[in-house]
Amino acid sequence: MDVDLRPEKKLRESAAVRSALGPIIEAVCASPADLSRLRVVCDWIQYRKNFREAVVSRPIADTDTEIAVDLRRCADIDLEAGVKHALAESGGLALEPWTPGRDSCIWRFNALYWQALSCWERETGREYEQSLPGGESDARNIEAARELILELFRLWDDLDARHALPAELYVLELGVGNGNQARTWLDEFRQLDIRHGRDYYRRLRYLMGDYSAHVLDRARQAVAHHGEHVSALVVDATRPAVSLGFLAGKAFLVYISNVYDNLPTDEVARLRGRMYLVESQAYLPDEDAQLIAGQFGTELTGLVPLTGRLLRIGPELLSESAPSQFPDPGRAVAFWQSVWDAVRLRERYAPLAGLDGYVVSPSLTGEILRPLLEAEGDVRMHVSNGAVASLTGTLPLLHPFGRVQCHDLFLTSSHQYRSGFYGPGKYDGSVVNWVNGPLLQLVANRRGFGVEFVPFRQRPGSNVTTLIAQARD
Repeated sequence: MDVDLRPEKKLRESAAVRSALGPIIEAVCASPADLSRLRVVCDWIQYRKNFREAVVSRPIADTDTEIAVDLRRCADIDLEAGVKHALAESGGLALEPWTPGRDSCIWRFNALYWQALSCWERETGREYEQSLPGGESDARNIEAARELILELFRLWDDLDARHALPAELYVLELGVGNGNQARTWLDEFRQLDIRHGRDYYRRLRYLMGDYSAHVLDRARQAVAHHGEHVSALVVDATRPAVSLGFLAGKAFLVYISNVYDNLPTDEVARLRGRMYLVESQAYLPDEDAQLIAGQFGTELTGLVPLTGRLLRIGPELLSESAPSQFPDPGRAVAFWQSVWDAVRLRERYAPLAGLDGYVVSPSLTGEILRPLLEAEGDVRMHVSNGAVASLTGTLPLLHPFGRVQCHDLFLTSSHQYRSGFYGPGKYDGSVVNWVNGPLLQLVANRRGFGVEFVPFRQRPGSNVTTLIAQARD
């Protein structure tokens, strides 16, 4: 039996967590599992809302089994019963077949959240940023905006002195939120430009891109006083060139905040020298499925197609198409929220015949993961497929002296995957995963760009880290 105890700092801080380790091993040994084919993982799930039960089992290629225990919740359950239940045949109402993580329906829920955000906010009575830890994004900060603007001024002054500064100065923001960041940045830009005396504000073209039309509408209102200097576009962050191809080679700054952690991702693992793809299946626990079916007047067998219709057409059209069941959109949103709150993921490890046969993105195979996986022994990590696609699609938009500056939940060393859990977690209606920073470095380096990670200095206690990418000299 292999035991993988993740050295999360809570082990040192919590006597209750440490005292649970003995009972966990006793519960596993008392189970009917073949201990010679068993792997036990003890983790601390930092997201109060997540997709896992306190104890779960994961088949490893139909030969071995992994038992995973959430140390945060293990004190509140009967561990022996939990282990036996996890090893028993899977129950629950499956919402999808087994699939790689990035293809799971949880990402369709995530997309629906942004597409129908106005409906969700109307029913909850709060804007989405209020559901974030602390009630706001860590990356909104006037000092950070001022520092970035002054760096741009220095660059533009140097180019202007060489008669190499374009007539239009493009800045792109991806993931505009409620528009507070854009308003703060533009207000500060105008004030600093007046003092600077170079008339850069007149030449500024600030582009706001976001997946959600509702978010863009709200952001437009926040920056309306900047008039023709601002344009807004609906942008798929994983394929930025589709909407922004005209910007190729022109952007002096691409500013991204809290976008990459919300993009689809697979996970891969290396266990005992073999490579695996983590497959998942979204499901509703039996008790929750019965409750939801009764609450919304449908047979249990009708829950899966009804959830599929919600994800295809959204709550407003669902209400229009089934008025007797959903007399108004609010009722359809209540169904959506109930399913989202209950949905769980079960997982299994599927063998990878070779990393070269695994597709990270249209232009990359899994071979790029090899140095990260082979450096850490037994390890499981995010592939961050959406973030990889976004970064590779964004880099060609940069002016030769431009940069990408991205604030997000980045891991900066592959070794961090040995010491903790980094998603997926649930926010109010969306998914969050930490981002594989070392992988993004490898990807950018292949394209002639250097990537560095620096702390978000304006809020030292934050989990947010800043990625800076720019062409190498």
